[in-house]
Amino acid sequence: MRIDMDFVKSLVYRTRDIINDKSLIRSVSQKGFADFVTSVDTGVQDMLERELSAVYPDIQLLGEEGERHRIDPSGDIWILDPIDGTTNLIYDYRMSAVSLALYSGGAIEAGIVYNPFTEEMFTAQKGCGAYLNGVRIHASSAGSVSEGLISIGTSPYEKERADRNFEVFKNIFKTSLDIRRSGSAALDLCYTAAARTDGYMEQNLKPWDFAAGMLILTEAGGTVTDYDGGEINPLKNSDVLASNGHIHRELLNFWK
Repeated sequence: MRIDMDFVKSLVYRTRDIINDKSLIRSVSQKGFADFVTSVDTGVQDMLERELSAVYPDIQLLGEEGERHRIDPSGDIWILDPIDGTTNLIYDYRMSAVSLALYSGGAIEAGIVYNPFTEEMFTAQKGCGAYLNGVRIHASSAGSVSEGLISIGTSPYEKERADRNFEVFKNIFKTSLDIRRSGSAALDLCYTAAARTDGYMEQNLKPWDFAAGMLILTEAGGTVTDYDGGEINPLKNSDVLASNGHIHRELLNFWK
């Protein structure tokens, strides 16, 4: 499926005005424990769905906020997280992003992750490399976890995972240079793509959390698998382990 990437990027840039509307941020409801939605989330999704469907009426939208049971996996699909890092948004933590991917022909073909607070847009098209604000980026060259800065996700909606997660995180912390926790899976994947970190891991992510960032990282030379080292289906929930590629096997071994 061919798209006008510049046009889609311009639409994503326009979400900045919605995201910066403080009145919409204050309109908060709770979907589950530690799982929030604001009027920013719904406003961004509504705008992008309306504008994208006007130009690409045959592409479905799989969004975090809305019905998902009508999606035909054999067709072309936008995969959208209108705000990845909603809790960060509510707390003005400024680590939140719009994440938009295009799924076509059984694979992610394009990805955009935009943080309006830093004015950084990470982009990729399959086979064309990864970019930050139009400048080519590459994953790091760290050759071992001991040389690496590793980002973690704590699966905050599933506290029952905490004992096992933090046991592994402690071992990684003791082996690596240090660990980080941003609260945005999309940005964590992009930071690994831009060599700001060397790896990232989190359990049970949703497609809209990782679809765009997964393509951006792989196009930057990195590797993304599940916790068993297997290929990820971008339309299903998955454990996600990402790296610069060089330390991937070593990171997987922490979970054995």
